[in-house]
Amino acid sequence: QVQLVESGGGLVQAGGSLRLSCAASGLTFTNYAMGWFRQAPGKEREFVAAISWSGGSTMYADSVKGRFTISRDNAKNTVYLQMNSLKPEDTAVYYCAARFQRSSQLVVASRSYGYWGQGTQVTVSS
Repeated sequence: QVQLVESGGGLVQAGGSLRLSCAASGLTFTNYAMGWFRQAPGKEREFVAAISWSGGSTMYADSVKGRFTISRDNAKNTVYLQMNSLKPEDTAVYYCAARFQRSSQLVVASRSYGYWGQGTQVTVSS
């Protein structure tokens, strides 16, 4: 079955960096666009970043643009989220998600993603 397993979360001070990884199995990775979402306590899940199947197209939420970078390694079936200049408001559970799509079009709606990981906690202290 399809599995998405996130790793790399943790506790970091404001201004620090973390790199999240999401290893995918049970699917043909190059048939899928990948996304990162996050959910803070008491808030709805929100879009963070997405990347097309080839890695040629990326999209970011305004709140993370210029600080976060999404990338993928299709040989390793893995998508990454490099997070720099972290802020306390970045504290959340971060989820990776997969959307079956071979075009370069990217979407932000979580309902459009069919597979989800279990999430990894990111906590940024002030």
